[in-house]
Formats: sequence, C-alpha cells, structure tokens
Amino acid sequence: MYDTTTDNVITSIEKRKTEFEKKRIVLTFDDGPSRVLDQILDCLLAEDVQAAFFWQSKLLHYKRPWKRVIEEGHVIGTHTCKHPNLVRMTRQQQLQELRFSKEKIERITGAEVNYFRPPFGQYNSDTIKVANKLQLTTVMWRVASLDWELKDNPDKIMSYVLDNLEDGAIILLHELRQTVNVLPDLIKEIKKNGYDLTLFDF
Repeated sequence: MYDTTTDNVITSIEKRKTEFEKKRIVLTFDDGPSRVLDQILDCLLAEDVQAAFFWQSKLLHYKRPWKRVIEEGHVIGTHTCKHPNLVRMTRQQQLQELRFSKEKIERITGAEVNYFRPPFGQYNSDTIKVANKLQLTTVMWRVASLDWELKDNPDKIMSYVLDNLEDGAIILLHELRQTVNVLPDLIKEIKKNGYDLTLFDF
C-alpha cells in the first residue's frame, strides 16, 4: 500500500496565483524506463506536455529511449535501483541504494538527477536524511491514479485522476500498458478542466 504521508516531502507546489495564471499540475511516471516509454513520449509530444519520470536504475540501459526524454524537455528522477521498501533498510543501505541509482542514471544519460521518489511511497527519517545528503528532493504526489491496480478497468484510472484535480497537484502514473491506453484522453480531459500540464520546480 502506498503511504502518502506529506511531512518533509514535496507533494504539491505552493505558487503565487493571479487571475491571469492558469491552474497547473504535473504528470509523473514511476517504474520505468519500460517498453511502453516510446508510446508515452509520443503522446506527451503530441499534446505538448512535459512530465517527470522516476526510474529504477536496474531497468535503464542504452537501448531505452532516454535521449528522447531529455531532448523533449522531461525530467528524470530516481526511483532507486531495485525498488525496495526503504523503511526496512538501514540508513547505510538506503544511502547505497540511492547513490548507486543516482550515479548510474547520471552516467548513462549525462543529466544531473535532482529528484527522488521512494518506492511504494514508503520512507522514514533516514530516507529523508540520505536524500538530502545526496542533494535529492524527495517528491511524492497528491493524486494517485491507481493505474497499477486497474489493468482491466482503465476508465477508473481516468476517474481517479479527474475527480481529484487541484491546482499544483502532482499526479502519480506508471509506465504501464493500461496507462498508455488512457493517456491521450486523460490529458485532453485535464486540459478541458482548465489545467496547464507543464513541469515546474518541485
């Protein structure tokens, strides 16, 4: 189960609002890079949307389209190396896990990794201390799509997101086939609700 505790992590963006500003949210994708990454990128490109990708470094290799992610204006963060439950690990083990993941992503992509999302949304004070030591901002979410549970019911992915939209929200999605199938319509509906889908500083 995902722990959406908000202490000491970023779950939404506090920003100055004026009557001329559009409402803003950001899409985030966990558990890549996967075989459907190209299709996700195609959809985001078609809709002129930038997103953040939190990757397991064990899945990253040179054949994955990581260059597109950077070239098309998206952000890559770490989701650890092997997706462990960090709260079951010592501080030193957590440090090794995050450091290895960050360094591998940076070595392959050449892009600095500044953001981190803990697997399963589980973290403790050691996690935050380790992330801070590695100069990683820990990013959670405000809206969970539950796409990982809804392979056979994609309409609910849409409803879980659309029913909970709010300005500054971070939306949790995954690099999954069912997510790809609903993503074009999901983006269109979010825009119809008056939201601008673009990256902002976490």
